[in-house]
Amino acid sequence: MRKYIFAAVAGLFIFISAFAQTEKREGIFIVTADSFAAKINRQSAPQIIDLRTPEEFALNHLKGAINIDLRGANDQEILPKFNKEQPVFLYAIQHSRPDILAKQLREKGYKEVYELQAGIASWIGAGYPYYTTVSSELTPAAYKKIITANRLVLVDIGTRYCGLCVKVKELVDSLKRKNDLSYDIVELELYKNTQLVADLKEIRAVPTVILYKDGKPVWERTGLSFTKEDIEAELAKAR
Repeated sequence: MRKYIFAAVAGLFIFISAFAQTEKREGIFIVTADSFAAKINRQSAPQIIDLRTPEEFALNHLKGAINIDLRGANDQEILPKFNKEQPVFLYAIQHSRPDILAKQLREKGYKEVYELQAGIASWIGAGYPYYTTVSSELTPAAYKKIITANRLVLVDIGTRYCGLCVKVKELVDSLKRKNDLSYDIVELELYKNTQLVADLKEIRAVPTVILYKDGKPVWERTGLSFTKEDIEAELAKAR
């Protein structure tokens, strides 16, 4: 009996955790790459919308995705072709554009709308298949050589298409200007290193900043959840 009670409680906990993690508001869910992939795979003809710029879409995208540029307002031509009774899957780099379209879709009567948590970087970082026209500049072996070239190496992974990434780059660039030889700074463009990100399976969002000591990660942050002073404090701690 105790075994059955434990199983029931454990199952309830998992259900509640998943529900709390993914539901954003009625009919709109933000889900992890694993959940996003599983739900897409259950559809015979998944309705996937890439909300990045046409330039980004041309570089890489989820297979079967259709590009909608909200700034170009081509959604008025494309959306009527979608089935409101079937799930719609949205992704970009961050949540701002998916949030906008998700709200519009719900208002138009779409039953289920899913957003990819942490954007396309999470999909690539999880190792799921995608279409790309770009070969990675770095191999895992080359990356390992870079992060072991100095005792301390700060790596910034982002893309110029991401507003937060641009802000983090400015912050990291300000550290470069100090000319401190006790550590190296490496900046990686996500779209030029997608295969590397997929192979590493460490990067699930951009921007991501990782501090390596002797080739091992000792500090990591995503988004803009840190300051220049935070990085300097971690560098001092790691020395």
